[in-house]
Amino acid sequence: MASVLSFKLNEHLYLRDPQHTELGQNIIRKSVDLIDQLGFEHFTFKKLAQEIESTEASVYRYFENKHRLLQYLISWYWNWLEYKVDLATNSLTNPSDKLKAFLKIVAEEKKFDPTFEFVDEEALDRIVMEEFDKTFLTKWVDTDNKEGLFLSFKSLCKKIAAIIKEINPQYPYPNGLISTALLAAKKQHFFAEHLPSLTNLKNDKKFHQNLYLFLESLVFNTIKK
Repeated sequence: MASVLSFKLNEHLYLRDPQHTELGQNIIRKSVDLIDQLGFEHFTFKKLAQEIESTEASVYRYFENKHRLLQYLISWYWNWLEYKVDLATNSLTNPSDKLKAFLKIVAEEKKFDPTFEFVDEEALDRIVMEEFDKTFLTKWVDTDNKEGLFLSFKSLCKKIAAIIKEINPQYPYPNGLISTALLAAKKQHFFAEHLPSLTNLKNDKKFHQNLYLFLESLVFNTIKK
């Protein structure tokens, strides 16, 4: 059964929005599983079609190619993160509390969200950590940007940058700081797992707690008056 709650993603990311059909949701579900298991380089529509017990042609009815599918999945992730931020901050009035709530959501361990049964957010978080750079470090990034393919990430950054401006209206780099913090969160996690000499965070039970402390220190010390 197709999920009732869905996000509005840029129409250039897909040929047919997979959120609204059972086959489409299955494409999302199995894509996340396969990319998480195999890595993006070894993921193909042929392998995906075998997993969903359908044809490659059925996948191509939803996505132009696997790069666009990756962009879709990661855009969905940023929309989901913004959704969680909205839920956590709607009742808060103090901008510092809102910013801390945002940083906690960024740093926390991601778990399956039953609101969206067709997405394994824990696996998708690993995909974002490992593959996000591939969505924009391309020769055609300017064309993708003009088509609005990065609006989900930009929307989240813009929302949190506005909170920073509330805290310190004189701070001149809120957008740069937040985009840096979001990328740093993913890089620090990757480094802790694979390149430990590039971080002071340990890949242990306290990782997410310490990642929050790192992000809080980075952001609040930077914007303090």
